[in-house]
Amino acid sequence: MGYGCHHTGVRAEHTEHRHDHRCAPRIESGCEQFATAGVAQQITVGDDGQGQTHYWRIGGMDCPSCAGKIETAVRRLPGVLSAEVRFATERLQVQLTPEATSDAVEEAIRAAGFTPLGEQSTGQSTEQASTATPVPLWQEYASILTLLALMLAAAAASLFAPGAAPPLFTLATLWGLWPIGRKALQLARSGSPFSIETLMTVAAFGALLLGETAEAAMVLLLFLIGEKLESLAAHKARKGVKALMALVPDQALRVTATGLEEVTAASLRPDDEIEVHPGGRLPVDGVLLTGLAAFDESAVTGESLPVDRSRGERLAAGSLLVDVAVRVRVTSTPGNNTIDRILHLMEQAESNRAPIARFIERFSRWYTPAMILAAALVALAPPLLLAADWATWTYRGLVLLLIGCPCALVISTPAAVTSALASASRMGILIKGGAALEQLGKIDTLAFDKTGTLTKGEPQLQELIIYPPFERKQVLSLAAGLEAGSHHPLARALVAAAGAEGIAPETLLHRRTLPGAGIESEWQGQPLLICTPVHLTTTRPTAEQQATIDRLRAEAHTLVVLVVGNHIAALFALSDPLRDDAKAGVAALQALGIRCLMLTGDHQTAAAHIADTLGIDYHAELSPQDKLEQLINLGRTRQLAMVGDGINDAPALKQASVGIAMGQGTDVALDSA
Repeated sequence: MGYGCHHTGVRAEHTEHRHDHRCAPRIESGCEQFATAGVAQQITVGDDGQGQTHYWRIGGMDCPSCAGKIETAVRRLPGVLSAEVRFATERLQVQLTPEATSDAVEEAIRAAGFTPLGEQSTGQSTEQASTATPVPLWQEYASILTLLALMLAAAAASLFAPGAAPPLFTLATLWGLWPIGRKALQLARSGSPFSIETLMTVAAFGALLLGETAEAAMVLLLFLIGEKLESLAAHKARKGVKALMALVPDQALRVTATGLEEVTAASLRPDDEIEVHPGGRLPVDGVLLTGLAAFDESAVTGESLPVDRSRGERLAAGSLLVDVAVRVRVTSTPGNNTIDRILHLMEQAESNRAPIARFIERFSRWYTPAMILAAALVALAPPLLLAADWATWTYRGLVLLLIGCPCALVISTPAAVTSALASASRMGILIKGGAALEQLGKIDTLAFDKTGTLTKGEPQLQELIIYPPFERKQVLSLAAGLEAGSHHPLARALVAAAGAEGIAPETLLHRRTLPGAGIESEWQGQPLLICTPVHLTTTRPTAEQQATIDRLRAEAHTLVVLVVGNHIAALFALSDPLRDDAKAGVAALQALGIRCLMLTGDHQTAAAHIADTLGIDYHAELSPQDKLEQLINLGRTRQLAMVGDGINDAPALKQASVGIAMGQGTDVALDSA
């Protein structure tokens, strides 16, 4: 379909570039190109006067605490001015003095238990970098499966040969303890002596000394399972990040003096000219050089309908071209386009963690040394100060270590939380743990995205105005005939509307797309045209028709006109309708004393109409960064949750105390929530 709809006023000055279907992501300014998970790559970006900044991608991080361990290990090195790890994108940024070497940083990463498998220069292609060999499933779970098999064998022996059970449980404990103890030793050498792995090692040894071999093996099994679940969750989250980076194509068609040349998106520089064909996404931010074209910008702005862009307007990377081939002048540098910025915002939001996350981090820093110190005092103080029995108090010190093990805390999860999570699951609501549930109970403000959250996320025919002598069946058939085969959302809505009433599309020959304007054909010897009202040229609406157009526009509808001959045959009013339960849901939240507001990238008219219908406040025409700033400001005074479904919502979902993603939303939104 050649026509567009509302103009969003989208801001295209932010963010990132990147990535092909092989999911070998490139992240960060300087056009760093990253390989697949498990590969650490170092890219030198530049010298800012204080030191040279280097970037690595780190494989093997299962949880945010891993990031802290890597930072601790790297910061201890001479010549390191700063080190920061962003868990969501697996990125390590290090600032080094000229005397320091990147080899020392990689060695520190290895010493902390995170093994770099290779190094990549900025000139290397992502395909060359994608050399990590997938680990077979049986090998990935071999440690846990072997430990489980040994424990089952020991349990069976306790029934038929009781004397063999303790040695088998001891063997199982030693098997499970080997990887944990080795990791604890690595972390101790790299500057993190009081890690959870250290506590697990001491607790398991204590259980062996107490003769509680079965308990020691069970604690290790639970810990290893927990580690594996964290690893799976981290892997799933990074799949969402890769999906975000996949919005930007890896290749582009650059216009040269001799014609079109296929180049990598990373090689494009400001003022280069590229050509994009319908169905393709923009690899860069740019300025439109072609007269008029429609773009689907939902990935960036959240607006459900394509927007018209005219010559000279700015375009955001990741936007999908709907109708005609265009030429674009590049304005962004590599690694600094719109999708890049969304990734950077996600990283920043991750660093601005919710209060409970910051508390857990502080708690973990002193919990392990405090438990070891408490156990040592229990074991040593009574015998030394009160001449108590050494064996008794040593036993009690070891018992304290064992019950202080983190797995004991996991096992003691309150039944109420477990019950709440199960009840929510039965209603189709997935909650990522008791901490999120606890925070959800404290919120007093709920911010909603509009498209796909409060609305259904797809345009539908809301009102059809027919002018004599034409009839409803006739105009729907003609509109569907003109739009048949088009992938434009408005075209699909018109075809669907005809199909819902059992009306077959009219067979029309010689259809012709008018770039950026509409589609024309012939019917019964008369010219036939479908377009938006602004693209009417020879046919002018009557005063009555113009009044109807103004009314429908005020109600936030997108309008399509069917012209037969020189007469307007019908006006189609389309819009993204509210979800059936949106009004009742918002009213129920307000009855609980929760303030509701809408944050959307859509235009003011559509946002105002939806907000007035629901009776809530709103902010419109927001970029992802604007949404993030709104969340930060609101979060200073209120307990805030954010509901969204799109890629543009991901930074805000991470920033909020609680992020809530719609089930049919993008992977990035689901993993950010």
